[in-house]
Formats: sequence, C-alpha cells, structure tokens
Amino acid sequence: MKLPLPPARSLGNKLALVFFAVIALAFSVIFFFVVPQLQSNLEHQRVTELRRVVPVFSAQFQVVLGSNETGHRIDEFVRSVGDSADAEVTVFQKPGLWLTYSSRADAEPHASRALAASAFGTGHVEAAVPLRRAGQKRPFAVVVYTRELGDVQDSVSLIRTRMLIAGGIALLIALVGGYMVARALARRVRRLETAAKEVAGGNFIEPLPEDSEDELGQLTRTFNEMQVQLARVDSARREFIANASHELRTPIFSLGGFVELLQDEDLDEETRTEFLWLMREQVERLQKLAVSLLDLSRIDAGSLELNPEDVDLTELAREVAGEFTPAVSRHHTRLQLSLPPKDVEAICDRERVAQIMRILLDNALRHTPEGTRVTVTADRINGTAELTVADSGPGVPGPAADRVFERFFTGDAARGSGLGLAIARELADRMSGKIELRSAPGKTAFTLELPAVDPNGSA
Repeated sequence: MKLPLPPARSLGNKLALVFFAVIALAFSVIFFFVVPQLQSNLEHQRVTELRRVVPVFSAQFQVVLGSNETGHRIDEFVRSVGDSADAEVTVFQKPGLWLTYSSRADAEPHASRALAASAFGTGHVEAAVPLRRAGQKRPFAVVVYTRELGDVQDSVSLIRTRMLIAGGIALLIALVGGYMVARALARRVRRLETAAKEVAGGNFIEPLPEDSEDELGQLTRTFNEMQVQLARVDSARREFIANASHELRTPIFSLGGFVELLQDEDLDEETRTEFLWLMREQVERLQKLAVSLLDLSRIDAGSLELNPEDVDLTELAREVAGEFTPAVSRHHTRLQLSLPPKDVEAICDRERVAQIMRILLDNALRHTPEGTRVTVTADRINGTAELTVADSGPGVPGPAADRVFERFFTGDAARGSGLGLAIARELADRMSGKIELRSAPGKTAFTLELPAVDPNGSA
C-alpha cells in the first residue's frame, strides 16, 4: 500500500510555496527599496526646486532690506516672495535687536533658523541666505526659505498603505491559485505514475487522455506512444518465443527421431543416406536460427564490428548466387543475374553485404511457390550503389509490407522466425545505407542502397 507523501514533499505544496515566495519577494523589494527611494527622490526634487528659486529673490531682498523701508512694507514684500516661491520666507534682521519678518502671519519667531542651511527629518527643508552690505563681512540679515515636506510624506504613506493591501491580496491569490494549479499538475503526474506502474507490471491500459499542449501533454503523448510500442514488442516477443520454440523443437525432435532410426542395423544404405541428408538440413536450420539470434544480440549491444572497404557488388552478387545453386535447384527456380558489364563499387563491409544478400535470396525462395523466377540486379544511380533481389511471386500484402522489417514479425510463422529482414535492415543502417521494399501482385523487390565509390575512389 502506498503511503501519502508528507506535505513538505508534495509537488503541489512546493509549487504553491514557490509562487508565494516569488510574489512576497517582489513586494518586499518594492516596499523596502522602491518606495523609500521614491520618497528620497521627491524630497530631493523639492530641495532642488527651492534652491533654484532662492537666487532669483536674493537681489531684491538686498535692495529692500538695505533701504529705509518700513516694517509694514517689508512684511508685504516677504509675503509676496513667499507666495511666488511657494515657500515660507522668514527674514531675520539685527539692527540692535532681532527683528523678524515672515510670509506666514501665524509664524513664531525662531532666531535659530537663521543659522540653518538645510535640515531634514523635521518634516521640512530649509535654505538660509545671508545678506551683506558692500565692504562688510558680517551679514546684516538672513533670509530663510522653508518648504514643508508633509505632503511628500503623506503621499508616500498612502503608497505604502496601498502596497500593503495590494500585496496581501496578491499573496493570497498567488497562494490559492498556485496551490490549485499545482494540485492539477500533481494529479496529472500521479496519473502518469499510476499508468507507468501498470505498464511496468505488464498490464497495458487504455491511452491516457491528451488534454493539453504543454510539457505534461507532450509527456502523456510520448507515454501513449511508448505503451503502443511496448505492447507491440511484447506481442512480438511472445510470438517470437512461440516461433523460436517451434523452430527449435521441430529440428531437435527430428534429429532425435533420426538418431533412433539410424541405430536400427537393418536400415539399407539408401535410407541411411536420406536420413543423414535430412539431419544435415535440420542442423543447418538450427545453425541459421542461432546465428540470427547472435547477430541480433550483437547489434543491440553495439558490439557488431564493421570493416568498410571498396566492394564490387557485381562480383559479390555472383559469388553469393553461386552458393544458392543447390537451393535453387531443389526449388525448381530459375535464378537470373542481371548485372552491368562495369563494376558497381560501394563503401561497405563485404561480409555483411553478403549476409544481407543471403537473407534476401533465402527470403525469396522461402516465401514463393516452386518455379518462381528470382532476379538479382546491381546498378549505380545518383551516387548510390544498389543491389536488388526480386521475385515474381504473389507479392507482400499491404499490412504485412509495413511490418516486414520489424523484429519477430513473419507473415508465415511456419517458415521462419522473422529475424532475417530485421537484421538486414539493421546492418544496412549501420553501413549508412537502407533497404526498401517495392511489392505488387506478381513482383516483389528488396533493394539495398549503399554509398557508391566514384571513379576517383572516394565515396
């Protein structure tokens, strides 16, 4: 029984926490770095604006305060400057006692402001401008410009509040939405996990629904394709075991029966010779099956060695065709060689090409009626060397034609293990070539295509 995963190991919980952490980090950066920087920029902007307007009024203050204007006229001038500068303007004068003129009627005299150049942290920003008469070092008055920063702080405080509210809502949505999305993904992953365990146990199931085009949808599609391939391989494996068992059992039983018969001393010489010939045929059958299985295992293990060289396919075709003279005679078949007068050279492994040709000739003789004509041709076409084995038999049916190169597939279980053509295709692929089948009623042709050698001796 499978135990549920701990919450900390759940994919859904992990993805939801990741979404939550990403949103929380983003809002933290905005709240603790962006907003304070915004406040600093706004305050700096207010200071810059104040310092830019100060020089404009300094000369006017120099004239007004240096004349014999009355206090009433000075108050009116200070108020007009304060309105124009959008700031609180305070003038400190000491003709013996401190005299204060302010653009604000409710401003309280505060002589220390005349000593401040600028100040922060008290909710306002100040700029102090000393006024001097010609030839004097000590100022006779100080003009202090003050701008309140409360509106900046109020705006920033409002932004912080809205950020907190928006951040809380976003975090809640991220947590809930991320959890729901993660749970949906986790369900699809668990569905694949369950299906994989069923297939691993040998129980092939219905194809999983492909309900999306994302990565999991592609994985589901690949899983379904894999299940089809595994089911096909499993079916072929079972069929191959049955075929191999039959192929092995028949010659073994035949050999056992012939051995018992040969032990009979009353056998005449002709019968004994016939038994020995039949025994040799069964031994050859066993050898062929064993070699096919060995070649297939080497191909799968990647240990099959190839020795590419320049090979004349016309000469090789004549040699291999000569080996089939007894088989062709027993089959009452006319084997015709249609080879060009000039050499058809290919870059390939000579022994493996001979093996492929033997497979194709044996296949033509095995699956055609007696008396069927078999033709072997070789040619060079567009830089490719071709070797074709054709017969005038009934042809390969459409469904079987699509599967003839599959391992363990045979259209007639009583006439082979279904390994020959599969091995031929594997060998051709490893020599940078290929085998093609063209079949129609009255003609079946297997063509081996290999890289050709040009007249200069290169592929």
